[in-house]
Amino acid sequence: MIRPATADDRPRLQRIRTWLPEPTPGLLETAISGVGSVLVSTADGVPVGYVLTMVADDAYVAELIVEPAHRGEGRATRLLGATVDMARDRGCDRVSLTVHEENDAARSLYESLGFERRGREPDYYADGGDGLLFEKRL
Repeated sequence: MIRPATADDRPRLQRIRTWLPEPTPGLLETAISGVGSVLVSTADGVPVGYVLTMVADDAYVAELIVEPAHRGEGRATRLLGATVDMARDRGCDRVSLTVHEENDAARSLYESLGFERRGREPDYYADGGDGLLFEKRL
């Protein structure tokens, strides 16, 4: 099930967040408070993954993570699909995101959902890796 995150989800989402290689400090808390959008994927009513999106004129997926025990179940696909629907409903023209150049699994997922590579951000990640910018026009 996909649903909006609530303040009660915060401790669980903070634990899930530890699986991100480079989480942005404070971003999850800011988004849950209403500045962004956080959708969660649940198993037996408990969040096991989330997508955090900043929405203005366009939507930017800042964080997407599913716990390792629940990967391969289509959760990231459903989270991104719900994000695209949400962005469309809010009048956005596109959804974009940045992915580490070496994250082949994520790149394949985004491409399978109609995201197209639009650019490269040199040294975007702390490990010196480039970020690849992907976008999906709505």
